[in-house]
Amino acid sequence: MDILTAPTPTSHFFTSLRTRLHYLDWGNPSAPTLVLVHGGFDHARSWDWTARALARDHHVIALDLRGHGDSGWSPDGSYMMANFVYDLAQLVDLLDRSPVTIVGHSLGGAISLRYAGLFPEKVRKLVAIEGLGLSPDRLKQKAEQAAPQVWREWIDTRRASARRTPRRYPTIEAAIGRMRERNEHLTVEQALHLTSHGVNRNEDGSYGWKFDPYLKGLAPQAGTDEELPDFWKRISCPTLLCLGQDSWASNPEKDGRIRHFSDARLVEFADAGHWLHHDQFERFIGEVRGFLEGEAGDSRTVVRL
Repeated sequence: MDILTAPTPTSHFFTSLRTRLHYLDWGNPSAPTLVLVHGGFDHARSWDWTARALARDHHVIALDLRGHGDSGWSPDGSYMMANFVYDLAQLVDLLDRSPVTIVGHSLGGAISLRYAGLFPEKVRKLVAIEGLGLSPDRLKQKAEQAAPQVWREWIDTRRASARRTPRRYPTIEAAIGRMRERNEHLTVEQALHLTSHGVNRNEDGSYGWKFDPYLKGLAPQAGTDEELPDFWKRISCPTLLCLGQDSWASNPEKDGRIRHFSDARLVEFADAGHWLHHDQFERFIGEVRGFLEGEAGDSRTVVRL
């Protein structure tokens, strides 16, 4: 797409659970609505490449989750999965264009999968990039940990966060370097874009991340991973599950989780990690376009790219 004709987003705000939340609107409101939901410690501008690629045929909305980007932080410093899902439900209802298509990454994928299970009639199609959560083996290990121990560790983590000074970077280049440490697949151009939209300038001239440091460690009440298959079974729309072969995430075909979906297809991306939509953008956007246009193939099939 020619950069002179490429769409640019407008910023909008809405209120959910007494918190001011931000989203980007990429225009084309007469087209079907597509909502992009980013992952943890990320922001809505991380979807810019995807949004520009899909904005011609869709009304693209990119949400800043609470505690992220230009959205407000939770006043109590606690981030519940139920609150994230409520925020997405609030946004979809305010847009008033359901059923919508949703693309979610990591935490955003987990939120979107829950939402699609709660409101299957409001989701036309769903793309989840490594949003299934813990593998069955990890869940078994987690179940062996007593609940009081989990709660105590969360309280200790919160207190440690309260004592810790948020990390600051003397230059934007230093912040970019940290971004590339997290994902070695990123190009310098990608890291510059993600960092420039993901930091604020402090009064002393240094840079700090926009996300709330209290996001590290969700509250124990949010631990409903064992119940996730109940959400997945209720999803009625076609679902595309995306996995990076170099990622830490477990393969849902091999661990059996894909069986809980009535209409799901798995695509694995070689030479890609957890941020596969950055690592292999052209392949990713090609798969998403085919899926959205109805060329995704049979459900429960596995494609390796």
